[in-house]
Amino acid sequence: MGRRLVPLTLDNLPDIPKRCRACVFWELDPVSGEAAVRAGRPELEKEAWISAVLLEWGSCGRVVYVDEVPVGFVLYAPPAYVPRSTSFPTSPVAADAVQLMTAWLMPGYQGQGLGRVMVQTVAKDLIRRGFKAVEAFGDATWKEPACVLPADHLLAVGFKTVRPHPRYPRLRLELRTTISWKEDVELALDRLLGAVQKEPALRPL
Repeated sequence: MGRRLVPLTLDNLPDIPKRCRACVFWELDPVSGEAAVRAGRPELEKEAWISAVLLEWGSCGRVVYVDEVPVGFVLYAPPAYVPRSTSFPTSPVAADAVQLMTAWLMPGYQGQGLGRVMVQTVAKDLIRRGFKAVEAFGDATWKEPACVLPADHLLAVGFKTVRPHPRYPRLRLELRTTISWKEDVELALDRLLGAVQKEPALRPL
């Protein structure tokens, strides 16, 4: 089974689910988001957001392919690009962290370790770019797929709670706690993805 995690661009944006392409929960503040939905332009706003982040900051997501079939994606960016993050009771995201916004996997591909691979791939990208940590808001009462990831899943892939909350705890994954963490990321990627082509070194803009 061939697995690839490819940087998200406007070209492969159609490979993520339509409902996610038309969702601007994270990308706009609540008022602007509701206005975009009422005006029937959330997909255009999503494209504009991705385009702006790519130009100003760089890669902000990965699309997961298994045997060339798109089966999931992950989205992340510095909190300055994520207006909705300030609306959470456990905000703000730390200044030295990038925010893991959301992720999704097709039901038939869950429980196979792909969720952990996605987080490890994000971590590897951010380590290369000189960042110290990734943070996320979790949903402690998660029951079905939504824009906010289940807190239990984040804890299972290595995040630690930095600000507790009965509904929306803020969690953090330190990227440089030990050298072994980076080595674990490399080993996991090599085992699960096979030979990974070396990408040019990325750095914060």
